[in-house]
Amino acid sequence: MALIGAGFIGSVHAENLAAHPGVEFVGVYDVDAARSTDLATRNLTRAIDLDAAFAPSEVDAVLIASSTDTHADHLRRAATSGLAVLCEKPIDLDLHHAIDVVGEVGTTGRPMMVDFNRRFDRDYAELHHAVRAGEIGTVELVQMTTRGPVLPPLDYVAVSGGQMRDQTVHFFDLARWITGEDPVSVFAAGSVFTDPRMTELGDVDTSAVILRMPTGTLVQIDSTRRIGYGYDERIEVLGSTGMIEAGRQRVGSVTRYRAGSLVTDGMHPGWFERVAPTYRSALDHFVSALDSGTPIGPTLPEALAAQAIAEAATRSLRSGGPETITYPALSTATI
Repeated sequence: MALIGAGFIGSVHAENLAAHPGVEFVGVYDVDAARSTDLATRNLTRAIDLDAAFAPSEVDAVLIASSTDTHADHLRRAATSGLAVLCEKPIDLDLHHAIDVVGEVGTTGRPMMVDFNRRFDRDYAELHHAVRAGEIGTVELVQMTTRGPVLPPLDYVAVSGGQMRDQTVHFFDLARWITGEDPVSVFAAGSVFTDPRMTELGDVDTSAVILRMPTGTLVQIDSTRRIGYGYDERIEVLGSTGMIEAGRQRVGSVTRYRAGSLVTDGMHPGWFERVAPTYRSALDHFVSALDSGTPIGPTLPEALAAQAIAEAATRSLRSGGPETITYPALSTATI
């Protein structure tokens, strides 16, 4: 495997590639040659040029972790080269462009996966299995929470696509995956409590979203960019015969009992500390599926479906009312 992108998330993937027993990590490419050389040296591989990253004689698969605006071009080149792909989300910030790209690369038949890494969280995977096995009966209400510790830099926010496309989209994907349904409509409301310049960027830092499923199931998602107690995400699913919850994860499980008070360990300081293991698990799924020829996912069409929900939610933030979700034909994937 070759890695494209030597930024923060590229460095995360580099460590996982270097440590994976089923991967020969052949090299790193980045537009910044010094950065790729540094990352390659730290992970006992080499800096390579873009041609080498897509050379089918040397590479079986490529991991795309470069800037969002390059994902589409790299996906096209990987498809042309006959390579398997593990790509950071999104395929492209523009849904119509993403649809075109998926239509082009999907004809190659090569395995291509989008790294919606929350699916590989151990607790969420167990919750998904229990719900889909019918352990709590018919799903009626889902509550999801995604709360970050600090507002990202505004220069990042400006190119992120907004909270629905950048942060909440992970939970749109989880909502489909857990319930096995594609929501038909979405209502989103948002506010700005941190930096007033967020409003100038057309974004919010705090939002509440309601998805309505075809069966009537409701999914509530609250998303916050800045909280004062660490990083917090959790999921609760209420069914007709019971409830299942993947709760908050603290840094430890020690509780001190004192007169009149309980003192417990706090939350992870940031999103990465909470979800770091999911990147390793996602890579392991990708490699294992390539080795065994078993189905791989989340697929490109599944990523399009999550993005279509995010687009409708963004429209709802602006319109102030519910919006119907229109799915591209290419997003009709098995959930």
